[in-house]
Amino acid sequence: MNVTKTNINGVFIIEPKVFKDQRGYFYESYNKLSLGKYGIDYTFVQDNQSQSSYGVIRGLHFQKPPYAQTKLLRVIQGKIIDVAVDIRKGSPTYGQHVALELSDTNFKQLLIPAGFAHGFSVLSETAVVQYKCTDYYHPESEGGIIFNDSDLDINWGIPLDEAIISEKDLNHPTFSEFQTPFTM
Repeated sequence: MNVTKTNINGVFIIEPKVFKDQRGYFYESYNKLSLGKYGIDYTFVQDNQSQSSYGVIRGLHFQKPPYAQTKLLRVIQGKIIDVAVDIRKGSPTYGQHVALELSDTNFKQLLIPAGFAHGFSVLSETAVVQYKCTDYYHPESEGGIIFNDSDLDINWGIPLDEAIISEKDLNHPTFSEFQTPFTM
């Protein structure tokens, strides 16, 4: 596995070694021992999977402590822009984000630690996204930030007038209105 640090501490790009031949391909999508060599040592307790159509934007979401989640994301089918926004007050990168294209052909994964808001947009006709979480889903601890906040200036890779957004995600506060439950 190749593990690359991003410009935001704690967010990593993980690229598994893919073995291809005439039959297809094989790769380890997760290996705790291999990631541990890079100081990545999380215990994942829940796997989630979603399917979405072109133009869907999901996010920006997080769970508040004590149910905050670290996530390891990958795309099973299709292509997305995956986004992690640093919401750790006191962090030198507070309010900054990492955006990365994940697809079923580049095999890249994004590790997003607790203390980040997460979202993605679908660039392909459909996309199936799978992610591991370090804590269970607790609806009472959900939080969010509006996806199109001008202070965050996220390029979702799709025309926003074509975006498909849930009612819940349309009603999140802006970044300046948002009160973070995370500190460094």
